[in-house]
Amino acid sequence: MLFICYPKCSTCAKAQKWLDANGVEYDFRDIKLNNPKPDELAEWHEKSGLEMKKFFNTSGLLYKELKLKDRLPQMTDDEKLALLSSDGMLVKRPLLIGDGFVLVGFKEKEWSEKLGK
Repeated sequence: MLFICYPKCSTCAKAQKWLDANGVEYDFRDIKLNNPKPDELAEWHEKSGLEMKKFFNTSGLLYKELKLKDRLPQMTDDEKLALLSSDGMLVKRPLLIGDGFVLVGFKEKEWSEKLGK
């Protein structure tokens, strides 16, 4: 599994602590140092079954500065993927990518159900 997070994010820290406490093995990736590429994001979006907007960190400063709430509805998926891949702070985190699933954001119940913990 791949765990993508921003180490200074309290939700990411909580998710990582949960993974460790539940003995889940994962590869760690700092989203600020190694931002997802458009093709990765496209694959994860498809695998997740979620709408593209769910991949945006809507509470982040950059999202608000760029006025994305108003701009996203007019953008194509390719434009959204390019934007997400331009800065890790735009991406909702943490992300947990496993065989056949992608979890966006940390919801303990959802993660427990998906991982059988």
